[in-house]
This record gives sequence, C-alpha cells and structure tokens, in this order.
Amino acid sequence: MRLRVPALPGSLVRLEPLEERHVADLAAAAEEDRSSYAFTLVPRSADMAAYVRGQRERPGLTPFAQVRVADGRAVGCTGYWDPRTWPGREALLAVEIGWTWLGASAQGTGINAEAKYLLFEHAFEVLGAARVDLKTDARNARSRRAIERTGARFEGVLRKWSPSWAPGEEGGVRDSAMFSVIDEEWPDVKAALRLRLGSRR
Repeated sequence: MRLRVPALPGSLVRLEPLEERHVADLAAAAEEDRSSYAFTLVPRSADMAAYVRGQRERPGLTPFAQVRVADGRAVGCTGYWDPRTWPGREALLAVEIGWTWLGASAQGTGINAEAKYLLFEHAFEVLGAARVDLKTDARNARSRRAIERTGARFEGVLRKWSPSWAPGEEGGVRDSAMFSVIDEEWPDVKAALRLRLGSRR
C-alpha cells in the first residue's frame, strides 16, 4: 500500500515527494560530516541516484525529500513506511515514520522536529491514523533522544527485529527501540512540538 501524500510545507522544511530532481542536492548533503551515520542507511554521493530510485520503488514506502526552506536545497530524506489498515477495511490504522536522515548542516536546526510535526499532523488529521510508529537501532542513543524529544513514547526493545545498517553488520539484524504516538496523545504532543518549534521559526 502506497499512501498518496502531497508536499507538506513548513516554516523550516518542506517535505516533497522524493524525485530524481533531488539527487544532486541529496548527494551533496550525504557527503557532509558523516560521523552521525553509524547506525543509519545514508548512501554515498555516487550511489544517490540508485538510492532515490530504490526508495521510490520500495513497496510500502512513501518517501519524501526534506527541503530546507531557507535555501531550497534538499538536505535529507524521510518517509511513511509500512501502512497498516483496519481488519476488513481500507481505512488506515497505523503507519511508521522512518527512513529518515539529514545532512550534518541540517541537524540540530529544528528541521527534524518540524518534519516529524508535519508527518504526525498529516497522519492523524488527514489520513485518520490511530497510531504512528517510530523505531531506531537500540544502540543509537542520539536517534533515541531525538525521537523522545518529539513526544513519542518509548515502548521497549524488540530483539533482532530489523536489518542492521551498521558497518560490518551487512546482512545481519539489529535490536530495535520502538516508540509511538497514538491519536489520544496527539493534541498534547502537537502543542508541545508547536511550542518547541516556536523558537526556531
């Protein structure tokens, strides 16, 4: 199932459906300081065109380029992943936010928080989801802190749950730290994120 989602505009970032026109910007962003990518799949610049094609063709993934509003450059990717419907119905029950990375110059600028806000808002208020999931390598303390700052609730660690992207672990599996926001929590999460973003905008 692929979700049909338009561009989602914010003050710091605009989430655009991922296209080949984003390749050059993403290739440059991926070659900035790569020290934060120990547990994250971020292709090298030479592989970016193939990566973008693969993301666009991956079943169950609705990918976006994260375009920095300040200069109009694509500085990373994110997406909706693994949408699940209610049993016996077409309506969306839950979806994951995943496949997320940002170039070093975009990290710590509020772009990640606003991108999550836009994706949460669209999932709950337009798509009608009851739950949004997020997960990361259980060893990735930086990513876990970033997810927690969005207001998502930690649910535990699922052992050997996802493919590992850590160097030297190709073909292996990792333990995944699981987080979520559910529809009843969204109003409070939304208010907190808006307050947090207010100082960035």
